[in-house]
This record gives sequence, C-alpha cells and structure tokens, in this order.
Amino acid sequence: MSEITKVVLDAMGGDHSPGEMVIGAVNAVKEKKDLFVYIVGPEEKLKDELDKYEYPASQIEVVHAPDEITCHDSPVNAIRSKKDSSMVTGLRMLKEGKADGFVSPGNSGAILVGGQVLVGKMKGIERAPLAPILPTMNGVALLIDCGANVDAKPSNLVQFAKMGSIYMENVIGVKNPRVGIVNIGAEEEKGNALVKETFPLLKECKDINFIGSIEARDFPFGAADVVVTEAFVGNVMLKLTEGLAAGLIEKIKEGMTATPVATLGAALVKPQLKKTLKTFDATQYGGAPLLGLNGLVVKIHGSATNKEVKNALFQVETFKRQDINGKIKKYLLD
Repeated sequence: MSEITKVVLDAMGGDHSPGEMVIGAVNAVKEKKDLFVYIVGPEEKLKDELDKYEYPASQIEVVHAPDEITCHDSPVNAIRSKKDSSMVTGLRMLKEGKADGFVSPGNSGAILVGGQVLVGKMKGIERAPLAPILPTMNGVALLIDCGANVDAKPSNLVQFAKMGSIYMENVIGVKNPRVGIVNIGAEEEKGNALVKETFPLLKECKDINFIGSIEARDFPFGAADVVVTEAFVGNVMLKLTEGLAAGLIEKIKEGMTATPVATLGAALVKPQLKKTLKTFDATQYGGAPLLGLNGLVVKIHGSATNKEVKNALFQVETFKRQDINGKIKKYLLD
C-alpha cells in the first residue's frame, strides 16, 4: 500500500469558504485512498458541511479553530495575535510534522509571513518565493517570484531559478526546463540594475538551462518554462495575465451571443472551444507553492472552487512523492 500523504486544509478565508473547501476535500479523498485531509476551521460549521456528503470518514478529520484571518487583517499582526485562527493552527500543524503540506485560500500576506515565520525556511535558503503555474500556448510555465520578495537580490533570483527548475522537472515533468529572466528586451545589456547583475550569474550556472532574457509579451507563447523575476514585476505579470484572460473570455462570450447567427455559430464551435479553453485553466495544476520552506505551503485563489482545492491537495501528494524538498537540499544546498 502507498504511504499516506497528510494535508492540512485551511477551510476559511476564501470567498467560498468553507463550502467549496469541504467539497474539494471530499472529492479528493474519494479519488485517492492514500490521501488524508485535516480540515481546519470552526468545528460545528465544518461538520455541518461534511454531513451533506458521503465520503470515507477515515480519511478526513476536522480540527477546531474558531478564529479566522480575513483579507482586511494586517498579515504580521494577524499571525502574531490570531493564534486560534485556521491559518495559524494549520501552519503550526505543518511545523510540528503532523502533515506533509498546507493549503489555504486565505490572506496572501499572512500566508507568506506565516510560512516563513511559523514553518521556517530551509537552512541555506535566502528567500522563499511564491511560484504559480500559468498556462501558455506551449503548455505551462512557472512564474517565480510572484508576490513574496519585492526587494530581491541577484543571489535570490539565482536560487529562484534553481528551485523553479527542480519543481518544473519533478512535479510538472518538463525535462531540462528552459529558464528565462524577465527583461525589457532580449539583449543582454538591457534591464535595470537587478537584471543586469543577475544575468551573468544565471549564465554561469551549469545546473540550469538558462536561455537569457524574455519579454513579458513572450511569456504567453511559452518562451521559457521557468520565468524568473522579483515579486513586484511577477505579481503585475500574474494579475495582468489573469485579468486579460478573464476579459477575453467575456468578450468572446459576448460576441458569440450578439446575434442569432452568431449564436448558431457558437453552438457549432462550442465543443472545440471548451476543449481549447480548458488548456488555459490554471486551476488544474493546483495552487502556487511557497518554495524553500521546511514544509510545503500552497496558496490557492481566494475565489477557489472545489476543483482547485482538490488539485492543490493532489499537488501536495506529488510534492511528497517526488521529494521536492529533498531534491532542493541535494542540488541547491549541499
């Protein structure tokens, strides 16, 4: 029998909490017998949700945490003061070794602070980057960092590139992933001080497949598998990509129902269109891992539905099976 993967799921803090969190957990354990989920939040509320479904009861346990960190809370103050919140309780369980990973839809800043303060960085890791998987024309790419380290140093970006390469190769299955650094042009001499200092360091790295600079407009076309930047630029790229994709889909829907003829045409292309749009659904890969910590912390969207929750739980299982932290220690820190 396979080794059990234990995951802590913060059921609070999301737009659809706790309902979609609970459904995601239920669907996940139905599909995987070697998955165990601790669902953390107000006990009575969670049990009321669980009572709506049939599931293998031996694979889910409710952990009572009466408090909640909201999107309006100051991250540092919330982690310090809300000791009984679902987020702090869950991160503490991860720190204590009771689980292999932690998944949350909650306050991004609090997750970043809590992950680094409560779970802690691996020895030798300078900064822990947030790294979402995003769809491209050629598959997917890892954007690293997208929100954790606004004031990064060249050595930080080099570590991001190495961790990102390990993740893409072992979790996503991309062999010898291409690493690019975000720049305002393809020429080596271009960029701000951070990019100009980082470029030669990445060029010298023999253990990554560095292909040079890529511009933001090349990102959607799959110019690189691991896209390295500091968090300010990365977060802008992430939010623009998500917003543009949502806007284009809305305009397509609007155009396809504008006239009776358009509606008829839409009916003909709908099956293929749905298939195509599915390839741009980032939720199928789970959430954004906070790499370089002593345990896996995964941030899912605040608006996450049960599908993203389920896939984030599976993501932890893959992370454990592939021993990503062990590989980071071996290839990056030894």
